[in-house]
Amino acid sequence: MVEIARRSLLSGAAATFAAARTALPAGAHAQGRGPETTSAQIGYYPLSDAAPLIVAKERGLFAKYGMPEVEIQKQISWAYTFESLTLGGDVGGIDGSHMMTSLAYLIQLGQATRTAKAVPLHLLARMNTNGQTINVSKALMPTGARVDAGPLKSKLAGRAGSRIGMTFRGGTQDLWVRYWLAAAGIDPDKDVDVVAIPSPQMIASMRVSTMDAFCVGDPWGDQLVASKLGYTACLVSDIWRDHPEKALVMRADWVAKYPRATIALTAAVIEAQQWADRTENKAELAAILARPAWLKLPVSLIEPRLLGNLDYGDGRVVGNSPMRMKFWADAASYPFQSHDTWFLLELMRWGFLPPDTDVKAVVAAVNRQDLWRTAAAAAGVAEADMPAGTSRGKETFFDGHVFDPAAPGDYLAGLKVKRMVA
Repeated sequence: MVEIARRSLLSGAAATFAAARTALPAGAHAQGRGPETTSAQIGYYPLSDAAPLIVAKERGLFAKYGMPEVEIQKQISWAYTFESLTLGGDVGGIDGSHMMTSLAYLIQLGQATRTAKAVPLHLLARMNTNGQTINVSKALMPTGARVDAGPLKSKLAGRAGSRIGMTFRGGTQDLWVRYWLAAAGIDPDKDVDVVAIPSPQMIASMRVSTMDAFCVGDPWGDQLVASKLGYTACLVSDIWRDHPEKALVMRADWVAKYPRATIALTAAVIEAQQWADRTENKAELAAILARPAWLKLPVSLIEPRLLGNLDYGDGRVVGNSPMRMKFWADAASYPFQSHDTWFLLELMRWGFLPPDTDVKAVVAAVNRQDLWRTAAAAAGVAEADMPAGTSRGKETFFDGHVFDPAAPGDYLAGLKVKRMVA
């Protein structure tokens, strides 16, 4: 049943992909043809990595590109985001969203929940790299667990009630914490309970001692440290340097209907990413994000990690870290297809997707790096400043495991802890 549904979905997504390409004239923006619509309903989850959407709204960049009526809507959870995206903007939902990359693929394939229906999507840009943390409770601080979770094994593995938090089943933070645990020989499905919980509730859970560790996006790791209820064991960028994270995702039917608006929307986000990545703008960026309309948190809990100033809460303090969240630097905005391949492989690894998933076809249906290039040109990015290809090449993780996007089977074969089922 899954295979038949997946083939049907891929066929439909491929048709949408072709239609959008046909509808988009070459050099449309340069020739002065404006967007077909001036509005769109875009969701965001209250995290620092939603900054490009927020900046584009606050600094009038959507209006600059001919879309003054774009609305940015706060989502209370990733489950709510999924439901809103399923509805669509025309009937009270949203047309697109700031989203965990892996969640976009689960939605595309109808696997976001047990009763989910497939919603064809297009991934237009990566919103950021880095900016996620794995945090451990104060009670477990004496173990000294950091990027190596090994010291936690005797404390957590097989102990009834050991709970590790993340924000959505199969989401990026689920995959990060699973990689971290599995690299230390801790089976995330057998040795502990990995549970989904909204970011703001994670710290409260540690306060009442019902959470041992959690993976979350900035600024919630800093808030945990400030509360003195735990510490940041590691950044996810300690596991995979400059790892991909959130993405700008739109419904495929919206892209097909409004191809020039798609370019305008993406161009505005790209310009916002460039602005947000400049060091001289970080204080203003933190002040914008802190506003009640957006994250509703003190600037002091947002700005430090934007600058790469990290207080881990266990005595480690690092200034100007190269592991800071990136919005534009080092091709952070470009949606490398190789990175989407990794997310699909990890979803297969843990049984969220069937092992015969046609990874190449799914990525081709969703990832619109071609539209990113058109939008980047509209935003004034020189072709020489764009990535030359769709792969960032071989990537090495902290445990020495190598991901070669050209040999996905080798990557999966080399993983010792996994849950793949035939």
